[in-house]
Amino acid sequence: MSKYKLDNTYRAIVLGGSAGSFQGITKILSSIPDSFELPIIMCLHRLKHVRNGFVEALSIKSTKPVTEPYDKEKLKKGKVYLAPSNYHLCVELGNSFSLSTEEMVNNSRPSIDITLETAAYSYKKRLIGILLSGANKDGALGMKAIKDNGGLTIVQDPNECMIKTMPESALQATTIDHVLKVTEIIEFLIELDKNYK
Repeated sequence: MSKYKLDNTYRAIVLGGSAGSFQGITKILSSIPDSFELPIIMCLHRLKHVRNGFVEALSIKSTKPVTEPYDKEKLKKGKVYLAPSNYHLCVELGNSFSLSTEEMVNNSRPSIDITLETAAYSYKKRLIGILLSGANKDGALGMKAIKDNGGLTIVQDPNECMIKTMPESALQATTIDHVLKVTEIIEFLIELDKNYK
């Protein structure tokens, strides 16, 4: 019996992280099963002047292809998408992406809030939001939007985080469904995968 109340209606996962999240992300990407079908949309704070190397570093660890989506690209099953450097990544109705160079949000572009909020609007209760370690409040309002739209919310256990500001801000902003260590997030995703068999 799963402790997570899982079903097979979810259609996407959106994951945010900043300072201290890289190790957790690589652990997650290296542990998801080859059969994992849900697209994973990642918005991570990154240096805007460093455009190369990050996707490659993640791809080395990931069981799935990691790509930076282009404007109007359609989401596909089994893919991992990373918000491009210095662009806001929005998830549009109709299962596609759009890119924006509008002003920074929370001193960040890409903004985790923008990615999470647009995904919440597009997927409603069929979305899972995950927020990892980070040094500012970006992502808290996005997690609230996911919760308000009926989606499932998970934050990394602040006691495990290198920098706990981001998950703690989400916990203050809304009721989070699960507070999990990275190993438990992996366990959750493996159980989720089994629900689609």
